[in-house]
Amino acid sequence: MVLQPVIGIEVHVQLLTESKVFCSCSTQFGAEPNSNTCPVCLGLPGVLPVLNKKVVELAVKAALALNCEITRRSQFARKNYFYPDLTKGFQITQFDLPIATNGYIDVDVSENGGEAKTKRIRINRLHIEEDSGKSLHGEALNVEGTSLIDFNRCGVPLVEIVTEPDIESPEQARQYLLKLKTIMQYCGISDCNMEEGSLRCDANISLRNEDGSLGTRCEIKNLNSFRFAKRAIEYEMRRQAEVLEAGEKVKQATYGFNAATGKTFMMRTKEESQDYRYFPEPDLVFLEVDDDRIEATRKMMPELPDAKRERLTKQYRIPKYDAMVLSTSQEIADYFEKCASLHPNGKAVSNWVMGSVLGLLKERNIGIADCPVSPTRLAELLNLVADGKISGKIAKDVFEQIVETGKSPEAIVSEQNLGTVSDESAIADIIREVADKRPDLVAKLQSGKLNVLGFFVGQVMKRTKGQADPQIVNQIIRKVLLKE
Repeated sequence: MVLQPVIGIEVHVQLLTESKVFCSCSTQFGAEPNSNTCPVCLGLPGVLPVLNKKVVELAVKAALALNCEITRRSQFARKNYFYPDLTKGFQITQFDLPIATNGYIDVDVSENGGEAKTKRIRINRLHIEEDSGKSLHGEALNVEGTSLIDFNRCGVPLVEIVTEPDIESPEQARQYLLKLKTIMQYCGISDCNMEEGSLRCDANISLRNEDGSLGTRCEIKNLNSFRFAKRAIEYEMRRQAEVLEAGEKVKQATYGFNAATGKTFMMRTKEESQDYRYFPEPDLVFLEVDDDRIEATRKMMPELPDAKRERLTKQYRIPKYDAMVLSTSQEIADYFEKCASLHPNGKAVSNWVMGSVLGLLKERNIGIADCPVSPTRLAELLNLVADGKISGKIAKDVFEQIVETGKSPEAIVSEQNLGTVSDESAIADIIREVADKRPDLVAKLQSGKLNVLGFFVGQVMKRTKGQADPQIVNQIIRKVLLKE
């Protein structure tokens, strides 16, 4: 029985602010437990929350980046539930009047080798809320049977972004999350550091029955990597299908995901909105966002990934795939553009950035800001190749030496005498020497089997230690052996 999955994603994004949403406490990650707290974020009696203006600015920016409609008059509410790390016994959030609704993200759903294809994932709502604290249990403390609570995260500002159930596969869910993360980082809304909890996602999964009706929905909470999100959804789809195949009903519940076993596990039966007893937050007035603020924010918006990808394709004449890879982060795109401004061949630059540069970053587990080869150095290296001063093979070696020594490519080429061998007579002598040893291949070449050319080019490159220009070598082979 093959049933169509129906998936919705809820993402909590921590906003890039120095202070919390309703008080002036620091949002610094990694501070001493319970040091970034005050009576407001601890929910002590008699205190009043005061909304952080920066939070509203970032929420509006996020809404615009996600093509949402801004609610001119939104409202905060209390979401009531008991949890040890929720100090007040309720969370301040937005319920029936969120700050933004009706947005969308277009994600790439092309299959390997297939034509480019996008799918629009609709966003139901985006709302502001405060984070709760963090419970640390025995396994994290190396003390069995013990739980401690760190309240530093209480009141940290979040936006929750909720999709419509438009996602049809685990891979689409992963692509959506990647695109959302990229947009948030481009706009300076969040650093999206999942290891520090700056981006967390929940997935709602159900299976569409054979009669077209929608099955029971189950939620997987607190997925802290996109790879785990994909694996969790895949497992939950199989689990629900097995339940239905056994003639049983899927029960609505909230699940966790165990990355070690690759399986979901039940945490609790699923709550509905009425279980949270929402009501308007009495200590906060309506949040009004006027047209002037929206337009001012719109004017400050950076170039977003989709627009950047289209521009890179046209301006630097590179394939759409290259532009997509290069625009996955603002920093990588900036690196590429700086290098391309110093070297005229955009495709050559994209090849090197996607290959050698990104490969180096992955190998060393560093960001582009820490890359030991600057855009200027890379452009200098590519200019040497374009000018025929070194071969492409030698350029790879020089790149590695730039990484290790920090020297300029010109200095490395000069010190080690790596310049291109351009003496035609010397190259011709090598070709004659090779030809004398392989008269059989010479005969094949002269009979019209031009695929043999590669052998002679390879031998010359080997004997010149890669310092000859393959194109020049090819021309001389034709002149010496084919009398062209």
